[in-house]
Amino acid sequence: MVITTDVLEEKIKSCIEVTHVKITDTSDGCGAKFQALVVSPKFEGMPLLQRHRLINSAVEEEMKQIHAFQIKSLTPQQYENLTSEKTS
Repeated sequence: MVITTDVLEEKIKSCIEVTHVKITDTSDGCGAKFQALVVSPKFEGMPLLQRHRLINSAVEEEMKQIHAFQIKSLTPQQYENLTSEKTS
């Protein structure tokens, strides 16, 4: 099975309560490298390493075929702060 951004997004959405997920293929289409932005209220009070482990466990099977998976995990408040800074 070819790993796509849609596959990863759906897998994360089905395993973690999220308010926003954006997966970007950074491998020029070969499906080997991805960047993920995951926003979830579950991340409140959770250390960064634990957040990343939660996301990685959601895509555990897909990770066997992925060369690189860069994660940015934010709480809804952190995401709101980030997006409001960009529009200011």
